[in-house]
Amino acid sequence: MIYEEKIRQEIIDDPDNADFKAMGYKPLFSANPKARIVLIGQAPGIRAQESGRLWQDQSGERLMKFLAVDEATFFNPSLFAHLPMDFYFPGKGPNGDKKPRKGFAKKWHPLLLKEMKEILLFILIGKGAQDFYLGSTVQKNLTETVRHYKDYLPKFFPIVHPSPRNQIWMHKNPWFAKEVLPALQTRVAEILSL
Repeated sequence: MIYEEKIRQEIIDDPDNADFKAMGYKPLFSANPKARIVLIGQAPGIRAQESGRLWQDQSGERLMKFLAVDEATFFNPSLFAHLPMDFYFPGKGPNGDKKPRKGFAKKWHPLLLKEMKEILLFILIGKGAQDFYLGSTVQKNLTETVRHYKDYLPKFFPIVHPSPRNQIWMHKNPWFAKEVLPALQTRVAEILSL
């Protein structure tokens, strides 16, 4: 935990994050060395940033359902780590929130992950996380990457973002709820039972 707090302070003091520091925003992540599963998502939304807690919206509620875990388990830092692709709300864009800043995850994720020796699964939520962690092994689009989730096991499990905006995608791809989510829930339950 000392290491996590040291990195947190380095992130706060990084000149790249000066604007966020001036607004009083803290970097949002959880990187307990005992965590077994790490959730790699996008960047925090404005609600999360202002509350100081990740996944404080409908997406968080749906993600817990995707994983078949309760809130206490989901936010237990010795079970789940939370490493967004950017630890700060990137602002509003013309079509919703802006994308995480380029280079942020590359700079900070390795420093945190090197202390997290118990991680058994990376759940890659959305295209940005999948592109970053799966590199050239991603399929032609998010749908195909998620459909081929078995290709990335046992280390990685790609899923669609649980945003309500993806309800149309879920409707068009019923195999996700029928095949992928049960496999995800089984794997998560196995790891949490260790």
